[in-house]
Amino acid sequence: MKVLIGGEYSGRVRDAFIACGHDAMSCDLLPTERPGPHYQGDVRDVLDYPLDIAVFHPPCTDLSVSGARHFAEKRVDGRQQASVSFFMTLAKADIPRIAIENPVCIMSSLWRKPDQIIQPWQFGHGETKATCLWLKGLPPLKPTNVVEGREARIHRMPPSENRGKLRSETYAGIAEAMARQWGEIANV
Repeated sequence: MKVLIGGEYSGRVRDAFIACGHDAMSCDLLPTERPGPHYQGDVRDVLDYPLDIAVFHPPCTDLSVSGARHFAEKRVDGRQQASVSFFMTLAKADIPRIAIENPVCIMSSLWRKPDQIIQPWQFGHGETKATCLWLKGLPPLKPTNVVEGREARIHRMPPSENRGKLRSETYAGIAEAMARQWGEIANV
């Protein structure tokens, strides 16, 4: 199966799909942090490739409700509308199976509610971080390893130069669940 992971610099989801035998490539404006198939540039450059599945991680800075106090400013300068348009471009891509991942955000009211909200603790990580999934042609993920310890580590992360990157990384257990469950469904 040909898989595109858009908005991923870490290579974590890409590598999980590769480990399951799929032809996967990550794409981000940033270089990849792990060696592997990676297109450094705008994901819109590669949306026309023949793909079976795409997992998109669009930037959430201008969409997430955690930044709602800045929405008025973001509307005035056009950042929020640009982010909404980008999100919808990904949602409307001509790819049979799509997952779009984002935190709780305004897309729930502007477009539609997510198909699923997952937590890291459902996939082997004792942390909380509500993650919404908007799905096309894919089933909701089934929890693989529910664990104790509901720590809000990401929420309490102090300001730092790499805070945004650290907050956006996909947990390994979630990446593995995506690759195994969606990779099997797509091959049926």
